[in-house]
Amino acid sequence: MSMQPKEPGEIPAETVRVAGAAFPKGSLAIRVRDELGPMFRDEDFADLFASRGRPAWSPAGLALVSVLQFVEGLTDRQAAEAVRARIDFKYALGLHLDDPGFDFSVLSEFRARLAGADGGRRVMDGVLVAARDKGLLKSAGRARTDSSHVLSSARQLCWLEQMTETLRAALNALAQAAPHWLSEIAEPDWFKHYATRAEDSRFPKARAKRDEAGARIGRDGTRLLEAVLAADAPAALRALDEVEILRRVWVQHFHQVDGEVTRRGPKDRPPGSMRLVSPYDPEARVGVKRDTAWDGYKVHLTETCGETDVPNLVVNVATTVATVADNTMNEEIHTSLAARDCLPAEHWVDAGYPTAAHVLAARTRHGVELHGPLAANTSQQAKGAFGIDAFTIDWEHGQATCPNGADATQWYPRTDSKGLPVIRVRFPASRCGPCPDRASCINSAAGRGREIMLRQQQAEHDAIRSIRAEQQTGAWKERYKIRAGVEGTISQAVGRCGLRRTRYRGLAKTRLQHQLTGAALNRARIDAHLTGTPQARTRTSHFAALCPVELTHDRAQTGAE
Repeated sequence: MSMQPKEPGEIPAETVRVAGAAFPKGSLAIRVRDELGPMFRDEDFADLFASRGRPAWSPAGLALVSVLQFVEGLTDRQAAEAVRARIDFKYALGLHLDDPGFDFSVLSEFRARLAGADGGRRVMDGVLVAARDKGLLKSAGRARTDSSHVLSSARQLCWLEQMTETLRAALNALAQAAPHWLSEIAEPDWFKHYATRAEDSRFPKARAKRDEAGARIGRDGTRLLEAVLAADAPAALRALDEVEILRRVWVQHFHQVDGEVTRRGPKDRPPGSMRLVSPYDPEARVGVKRDTAWDGYKVHLTETCGETDVPNLVVNVATTVATVADNTMNEEIHTSLAARDCLPAEHWVDAGYPTAAHVLAARTRHGVELHGPLAANTSQQAKGAFGIDAFTIDWEHGQATCPNGADATQWYPRTDSKGLPVIRVRFPASRCGPCPDRASCINSAAGRGREIMLRQQQAEHDAIRSIRAEQQTGAWKERYKIRAGVEGTISQAVGRCGLRRTRYRGLAKTRLQHQLTGAALNRARIDAHLTGTPQARTRTSHFAALCPVELTHDRAQTGAE
């Protein structure tokens, strides 16, 4: 399929006339087209198509249809039907009234092209560029970010279901690729256990019986893998994706002990970032955040905020597997914002994102002030009159002095339990032992001196102290209220665009879905701005409205942490 780029033309006069009669007050698609004009050009997607072959439908038009599809929550069939039958869609696309549109399968093919080239970013950027040209997007202001969990399109499976479905998927792939070979090596019981979909209700309830079922599945999967990897087996079978997934899952969950296939213990399994959870979505992972656990992915939304004369627009969407921690995303988000020329002067996040190192990196590399609650130092030796702040630190000479005048004898770099670079400072036991304040300063056994941990850089150490002090003030807590608005954006994305569950399988297509969601939210918000629709007010219960102001501050920060 090829593409012959065409310049966006004027909307046909007859389409304008009929749209005006049908929508005298306009509609979202009509108003945004009138305000922003054509947001996409065929040239933006030229690299996704060949130069020769059957001409494709306009990729700029498909990009616009994809965004409108997410704005209204349409399926592919419904979106294609809207292009054929709805006058506001024809108006937004600049089509004649008798244009037949395209088959709904074209949208799926177009998404596959976008996903393979991270094309969702181009779609979202097209909306942002058009908004900036019309003065609806301002840079160097304030922005806020939050993350949300995203469920995999494949249903969550218990362990027995996961093992059974993994083996069943491999058997089905082998039955299609080499039916005669599989019929020769398949055992009779396999047809009984793996011919139909696994459900937890079909497995025994007793723990001993369930363990026996798990051992039987492990033996059957091992037997199949041995047959596939045998020298006389067709070599092409080893390259099947389902066979490779079976091999990976079996390595992660089973091993042989004295010749018997046995399930691995919890401490003998790989970490969650490597462990597969479904044979039908091999890139999904198990995510855990406080009391919430899910199989799938995580999305980070960043939006502008604080401006009253322009709408709050989503300027960055980042999608990861569920195991990626929020605090690892700061640099990626700021780099992406810089590429879009959307870096804010202030970036407000929750407690999962900032550390002192991230605050300094955002300030020095990007000129962004990263604001968010820093985790408190909860160690025992950081409390009381002999906390770390009570020690005098000479960074230039690498020396520390305790409040009672004793000098440290050791100062050397190392890493802490979280892998962060720190400086370990140790005081001599000969000075700490007879000290009258030893019981208040040291909680370790007798015969040891006091130890403290410092950041390796003075700037980072001083930043922690100043930021933690500032965050205890009422003024900072009042300013921090602006971050809470991004939770409304996530709620809007979940309710309007189905953000909570991915429609597709795999990280690339899930990322595309979230980019299209961001573009759809921006179109909806631009339309709300054009029509003067006010933002929804924060819902407060009658009882919560009685809460004193000082308790409101404390509750807001506690919730963020």
